[in-house]
This record gives sequence, structure tokens and C-alpha cells, in this order.
Amino acid sequence: MPVLELDDVHKSYRSHLSIRKYWILRGLSLSIREGEIFGYIGTNGAGKTTTIKLALGLIFPDAGTIRLFGQDASRVEVRRRVGFLPENPYLYDYLTGEEFLDFHARLFALDAPARRKRVRDLLERVGLSNRGDRQLRHYSKGMLQRIGLAQALVNDPDLVILDEPMSGLDPIGRREVRDIILDLKARGRTVFFSTHILSDTEMICDRVGLLVKGSLKAVGRIDELVSRDVPYWEVALRGVTNGGLPCGSVMSRRDDRVLIRVDSQGDLHRLLAILNGHGAELVSVTPARQSLEDLFIREARSAGPAPAERGGQRAH
Repeated sequence: MPVLELDDVHKSYRSHLSIRKYWILRGLSLSIREGEIFGYIGTNGAGKTTTIKLALGLIFPDAGTIRLFGQDASRVEVRRRVGFLPENPYLYDYLTGEEFLDFHARLFALDAPARRKRVRDLLERVGLSNRGDRQLRHYSKGMLQRIGLAQALVNDPDLVILDEPMSGLDPIGRREVRDIILDLKARGRTVFFSTHILSDTEMICDRVGLLVKGSLKAVGRIDELVSRDVPYWEVALRGVTNGGLPCGSVMSRRDDRVLIRVDSQGDLHRLLAILNGHGAELVSVTPARQSLEDLFIREARSAGPAPAERGGQRAH
């Protein structure tokens, strides 16, 4: 059973000055598996935060269904199993770290002994044991992000949803957040987080989804996605003597060896078929590996203008 499931979800909004609908999500279907770290990648405005708000029952879809742990996501009792950290949380900066976590523990009706233990354990897990008595106004950006993560874990959730948890952090802060996310996975929790920082995603995610203009363009393991399409081939040859080759472009030459770039499989087959006629010996054929960034940029550029909305108006 998926931990979180969205099936053919559409979401639109109207500005207060217009009757026109603007579509944010268009036919989004997504399934998050138990115990995985899932990275939800998209540019600003792609619909990542809207997806999260829908999953949490904070807003409702125009069409489609959303389920948490196999149940309707709008049910209060099922949302108790979810922890959430928004991108820009409001933190009561006059509270200490301990007071802040204790306040949130009270919202889940934990008694005093349980609250004290939970607060102590969470501060240790996020590396703030020696900062719990300091007011949040004296915390660094990285420390605030970690105390926010601790807040998301107060109810010991099975699913942790994080909206841009590494945004604005320096490399040390991002490393600290990554370590906390990996620790959650080691404890059997499921983590769903949105991001536009692809390097962090590649380091820790089991699977990713690429969201472009409200539509999910690709979902899967990173190694599967980046090897799905080969952008070009590198062909190493030795002893090319009879003039230029009919296809491909020279990338480098060294002594009697030449490295050729070939951009299509058809050209690759043509090149291999005529090597003997050019006095060339094949050394190697290597498919180029694209990065997650290459894949995402290509999907974003190929999306073109947003599709027309239902009813004939155009989405923006």
C-alpha cells in the first residue's frame, strides 16, 4: 500500500480580480512508497508546494483523489501520522528550542513526562542538545532549519513531508539536513521533500519526480532516468587515413587516435559500417551519461507554453 497516492489530480485558482482559471496541476498521478526518500523536483512555480498542501488537506483539488496510508487525505486521524516542515515556517523566536518543541508536543496532547523525553530526544537527533536553552532568535539559519525538522518529528510520524528543506542553507547546513533525512530512512520512515537543488537530491533520494508547469514529466530511480535517453556517443578510432568521416564531429585528436561525437543512433550505425573504407580501427564506443540536471533542463525546455485549460481558456 502506498504511503501517499495522488490520482489524476487537477488544481486551479482564480485571482481576486479575474474570473479566469489558472491551472497549477494538470492530471498529476504519483505514488510514494513506504520507507523511501522521494525528491520532488521543480522550478519555482511548478506546483510543488501546491502538491504538498493538497497532500496535507490544507487545500482541495478541483478533480482527482488523494490518499494517505490508503485513506482519504482529508481525514484528521490519518493526518496525525504525518510530520510537516513548510518552506518558510513561522517560529516564535522569543521561545527557546526546548520551549518551542514542548509547545508543539502539547498540541499532540503528550503528558509532561513524555514531552520532556521527546524534546530531549529530538534535540539530540538534530544536533542541538547544547542549544536547547537558547532563544530561537539567536539561532543560525541552519539551526533554525534543524529545530524546524525536530518540530516536524514531534508526533513520531510515519511520513515526513518537507518543503524545500535545504533552501538558503550553506554547504554545512545542507549536509546536516541530509544526514537527518537519511537517519529518518534508517528508522523506517518515509520522506517526501520538494527541492530545486539537484546535487542534494542525487545524494540521498531513492526516487525522484520531475514536475514541469504542473505536469509530472518523469518518475523513477535517478540511474534509470539519466540512462533512459543517450544524448550522444563518443567513438574512439585509430588510424583514420582516407579523408574525413561522413558523420560525427571531432572532439579531440592525439597521435593516431581521434575521438568522434555522434549525435544519433542512425549516424552511429553508419559510422561503424564504413570504418574499413577509411582505414580506421574501432577502439571503443561509449554512450555519454547525462546528469539529472541535464534531464531536468531538457524536460523543462521541451514543455513549451502551458497547455490550454479545460473550457478553452489558457493556463499561465
